[in-house]
Amino acid sequence: MRIFVSSLISGFEPQRAAARRAVITLRHEPVMAEDFGAQPNSPQIGCLQGLRGSDMVVLILGENYGFVPTGSCLSATHQEYREARETKPVLAFVQQGISPAPEQAAFIAEVQAWEGGLFRGSFVGVDDLQDGVTRALHDVTLASATAPVDEQEMTARAVAMLEPENRSQLTAAMLDLVVVGGPRQRILRPAELEAPELAEQLEQSALYGDKRLFERTLGTASGLDGPDLVLRQERGAVIRVTEQGSVSLRVPLDEPRARGRSFDPMSGMIIIEEAVQQQLGTTLDYAAGVLDRVDRTQRLTHLIVAARLSGVEHRGWRTRAQHASNASSVQMGHGGMKERSPITLAIRRAALGLDRTALIEDILVPLRRQFPIAT
Repeated sequence: MRIFVSSLISGFEPQRAAARRAVITLRHEPVMAEDFGAQPNSPQIGCLQGLRGSDMVVLILGENYGFVPTGSCLSATHQEYREARETKPVLAFVQQGISPAPEQAAFIAEVQAWEGGLFRGSFVGVDDLQDGVTRALHDVTLASATAPVDEQEMTARAVAMLEPENRSQLTAAMLDLVVVGGPRQRILRPAELEAPELAEQLEQSALYGDKRLFERTLGTASGLDGPDLVLRQERGAVIRVTEQGSVSLRVPLDEPRARGRSFDPMSGMIIIEEAVQQQLGTTLDYAAGVLDRVDRTQRLTHLIVAARLSGVEHRGWRTRAQHASNASSVQMGHGGMKERSPITLAIRRAALGLDRTALIEDILVPLRRQFPIAT
């Protein structure tokens, strides 16, 4: 592949040399402004032409924004990024421990906020940068060598992994969420799935992480279910991880009754929107952590997220404010209705961490529409 290296040139020579070494090590062709020689056009036009003829861009950002050409409001590197992001994969590396000027800080923020076709990494020194570029290029090569992304096949796998829906009126309400990655490939070997260390790490994260899935006061059991690693708790919470790096989660929506708290007789007849929203955030955060644990090099570049509510056959949907204003009655669902279809979304992997608020909303709103209008 032809790899265009985009960065400041003056003062950034060691970093550019490190990127060149990484590209050459993997037997790709570096495309760099230093090699262009004399051209009839301006240097910036020559760089943009070199970028357009390349297959991928390595973007390196440091402290300084760089020279802004006459007639433009963007630096040369910023122009190259804007050009590349529309048509090519971009591997972006941001130097750590710097104090960027306002223009450069805004540029870095723009890069970090973009979720499409982009790998983001950080570096401190030249050796760190060379290693990072080498790993990222290697991972892209591996991903390109695997089967293409098949969203239809991924969606079918995600839906099949949802826990069976229990539609009994006496069943606790549950949120089921599945994250399936592509291109389809084996991420975990059987020995890695059955290793005690993996189950212990998943359990510790579920019990004591920033976003806890499990209740600390309840027992937890873990083991293999066929080829999958499964962790379970008494109130029905389930974590399942497959060889393909897929993650299936089931968490309760009903809060356990705390000592001293008055009993709400309507609690088993409603779904509280904020509870669903909170658990969506918790499960998405946990799934992202599992993916980072089992697929550190991001071989899975695309994701299908599937979500469904279970045990809600006879319940209505309300916000906390709606329930507080009319806690004595609720419009309930009707037994015998068709099974609610799962909500599925196709996203790039970066969106799981970068655009969590929008992702939660895109799942929450369709889930809410499956219930009677609140009264």
